[in-house]
Amino acid sequence: MGPGRGGNGSSVEVLFEFTQLGQQVRVAAIDAATATEVVIIAPVTATRLQMQSIALAKLKRKLSETSTPSEPRRF
Repeated sequence: MGPGRGGNGSSVEVLFEFTQLGQQVRVAAIDAATATEVVIIAPVTATRLQMQSIALAKLKRKLSETSTPSEPRRF
């Protein structure tokens, strides 16, 4: 996927990598600006758009978690 629009109106580039592993597809979504990467595993029956949408949502969530300070974890 090429340049897109981020939530704040800035241009965002996300790279997708698809690797078929038997009856599953490993999809990596990488934010070009920060090199942040997330990976999902999807069935080969899913469409490319479905896989990209899920991977992009996971990437956005990870980026939002790293951009906002969080409280220390308590165990």
